[in-house]
Amino acid sequence: MEVSPVPNPPLEAALALRRSARCMNRTRRPSYVEQQEPKETNSGRRRGGGGKRKREEEKQEASQQDGLKQNKKGLKVEAYSVRKPMPVIAAEPVSCAGFAGPAAAAASAEDDGVGNGKSAKLRVKETLRAFTSHYLHLVQEEQKRAAQAKGDMKRPSKRPDLKAITKMLESNAVLYPEKRIGHLPGIDVGDQFYSRAEMVVLGIHSHWLNGIDYMGMKFQGKEEYANLIFPLATCIVMSGIYEDDLDKADEIIYTGQGGNDLLGNHRQIGSQQLSRGNLALKNSKDNGNPIRVIRGHVSKSSYTGKIYTYDGLYKVVDDWVQNGVQGHVVFKFKLKRLEGQPSLTTSEVRFTRAEAPTTISELPGLVCDDISGGQENLPIPATNLVDDPPVPPTGFVYSKSLKIPKGIKIPSDCNGCDCEGDCANNKNCSCAQRNGSDLPYVLCRDIGRLVEPKAVVFECGANCSCNRNCVNRTSQKGLQYRLEVFKTASKGWGVRTWDTILPGAPICEYTGVLRRTEEVDGLLQNNYIFDIDCLQTMKGLDGREKRAGSDIHLPSLHVENDSDAPPAPEYCIDAGSIGNFARFINHSCQPNLFVQCILSSHNDVKLAKVTLFAADTILPLQELSYDYGYVLDSVVGPDGNVVKLPCFCGAPDCRKRLY
Repeated sequence: MEVSPVPNPPLEAALALRRSARCMNRTRRPSYVEQQEPKETNSGRRRGGGGKRKREEEKQEASQQDGLKQNKKGLKVEAYSVRKPMPVIAAEPVSCAGFAGPAAAAASAEDDGVGNGKSAKLRVKETLRAFTSHYLHLVQEEQKRAAQAKGDMKRPSKRPDLKAITKMLESNAVLYPEKRIGHLPGIDVGDQFYSRAEMVVLGIHSHWLNGIDYMGMKFQGKEEYANLIFPLATCIVMSGIYEDDLDKADEIIYTGQGGNDLLGNHRQIGSQQLSRGNLALKNSKDNGNPIRVIRGHVSKSSYTGKIYTYDGLYKVVDDWVQNGVQGHVVFKFKLKRLEGQPSLTTSEVRFTRAEAPTTISELPGLVCDDISGGQENLPIPATNLVDDPPVPPTGFVYSKSLKIPKGIKIPSDCNGCDCEGDCANNKNCSCAQRNGSDLPYVLCRDIGRLVEPKAVVFECGANCSCNRNCVNRTSQKGLQYRLEVFKTASKGWGVRTWDTILPGAPICEYTGVLRRTEEVDGLLQNNYIFDIDCLQTMKGLDGREKRAGSDIHLPSLHVENDSDAPPAPEYCIDAGSIGNFARFINHSCQPNLFVQCILSSHNDVKLAKVTLFAADTILPLQELSYDYGYVLDSVVGPDGNVVKLPCFCGAPDCRKRLY
């Protein structure tokens, strides 16, 4: 933490925000494994801690703009804007009804009776988070086993993703375990997956290796499948395995399965047979049922080296047998894409999804080359296609580090580890012991990722002897992704990424001026206050949901005798006049970031660093967001009346109000 003199907060206050309601009654923060749908109760005591008290200004007509700081106009169309969910064809639960053509339906928002009222889109996100949690835990286990083996044991498994599938199957956590024909609710055309395993746990394609997914003979004779011939194909994956494939986007010449060298150059080494997937595709031509098509592409950002895109429904219109390139018999199938679907985001083998700009100079609406003024590892440009004339974000001084006023004393440095190099290679690391025996991070493709949200993360600090590249210093490495601050239509400024960000990756620390909450409570002109309420969360006060490690870590912190912990946080971070780009990250009721408290230089959890991490795979041009944690009707004005503010996050499960 950087210590420097800072100004005192202004004393004027025209709106009294009750801290007891605002700080104590936040909804639960998202985690990898689950993100519960927000529930409204009379007491309003369900929350998770760490929420930011930043108010979104309600969108007004021009005649109602008096007194607002920012003028929020309609967002102009941008060539590289974030893709919105597109309408897709309604899913048919393995029924032939409607095979003649696609039906217009909002599959991503529908509830098919298995999600307890949650939207299908949210259930997809929860399933992928559960898979990520299993995957990262298994990576951690394999890396620890490899470090202990030292060549005496077999090499560690390279497929923790397949082990994660087993975990999901054992816990009945696969989203659509029963095979279905057509679109699946919550999975839109253009959605991407970072491994075949992700597709398996969703149920969009049920095998991690086979290119053809099909319904077997067990479905024969069921009433809903009367007059159908089985086996019946449901989905194919095109990933360049067969040299005879021909991809013309809307028309595909697909080579049947079998006879190719999976471990070599993928050439045909034998003739194919009319059975299993090949027979299923032939029967699908006769039955006329649609088939999901997924295309795979090489991607450096994926832990499997590939990324898979769902490209919608096709029909088998022809099939024949021929001698392949190598002279062996192969089965060929011609598929045509059904009309009325969203446009393709992939074409042939070339990945054509909307890409972020490669240089700052080509940004439309550029109003600032770098809002950090060179402080960050990478420049952060700002764009404005909303205001006329366009203006950059103003009214604050950029600082990548937290400012400590002279009136607040930071505890002395704690003892560090004596590891050499990376702490991950030392099974006796004292910092690992502080985290409960294992380091909180794993290294995946040279990216440090937090295995799971924790009550508190103990990182290596100034008194540790490990090097600066130690995985347990992951959040201290500064900005690692290309970001852009941009003006939104209804939420003020926002932040989006130009790079793919994987779950568990750190985004940034929330910086500003460290203050006591009593100093800033009730200030009208400051919408950028972030409470440090890690202690309240660890103790489960006022309905807060405890995180992993709460009971383990409390005895080792500076609060062991603090049985009468205050119901509200003692300290907060004020980014009103000083802060970094985190002050512009908007709220969402279905966010892609979560908040994590971190300690590295001392043990006082009441003064922990507040850091934002990715909860999901965040694709280029997606906006970053986290849940500010307000409970409805928790903000009260000076007249005693409840203050209400609409929410414009646009999530399928939006609560409709920020507070």
